[in-house]
Amino acid sequence: MPHIIVKLYPGRTEEQKKQLAEAITRSVVEIAVCREKSVSVAIEEIAESKWAETVYKPDILGNKAITGFKTP
Repeated sequence: MPHIIVKLYPGRTEEQKKQLAEAITRSVVEIAVCREKSVSVAIEEIAESKWAETVYKPDILGNKAITGFKTP
């Protein structure tokens, strides 16, 4: 239970990615009322040149199941 995938442009340090994963985990535990050990966070770095084809079109435009999400 819950697995969160964060896709972003490259450029963050390992420490920044660790802090991000920890902050996401804390929020999920609090809001979804689950145990920390049941939360997993994956961080995928996607080159800006590939963003539209690999993230925006399939994951954002093509995903009707997304709720509470604002498109840019």
